[in-house]
Amino acid sequence: MNQEIERKFLVNGEFKNLAQKSYKIAQGFLSTVPERTVRIRIRDNKGFITVKGIGNRSGTTRFEWEKEIPLTEAETLLKLCEPIVIEKIRYIIPTNNQLFFEVDEFFGVNKGLLIAEIELPTENTIFTKPNWLGNEVTGDAKYYNSSLSKKPFTFW
Repeated sequence: MNQEIERKFLVNGEFKNLAQKSYKIAQGFLSTVPERTVRIRIRDNKGFITVKGIGNRSGTTRFEWEKEIPLTEAETLLKLCEPIVIEKIRYIIPTNNQLFFEVDEFFGVNKGLLIAEIELPTENTIFTKPNWLGNEVTGDAKYYNSSLSKKPFTFW
């Protein structure tokens, strides 16, 4: 069991040439209640179940528990999820201080949305903000994947 500390930003510049790797993700939600969001994810050929708690006041820190599950179980559970499954490609971009930005390029009903996240060891960790990052959206619930599964970006 972990505390997840992350900050989120919109992306408004070119970043793909900086990526070390990328992979496809499909994810759905068994529960989108903020106090206990339950996500099923397929990343490449691996399945995961994740439970997240409600965030702190700033939105940077919240409880997160994740476990790898067999792909066949993830595929079955994905069929039980709430109606919209999130489709995206995640790009991994290293920083100069051994941290990584994860940039999600969304498809389907969220096509056109680009969000970068950086997981931090503490809320006060200083990092360099690359010029391709846009406005910070940490704590803005409409950018949570669970919200995007209910009110997709193309409907805003």
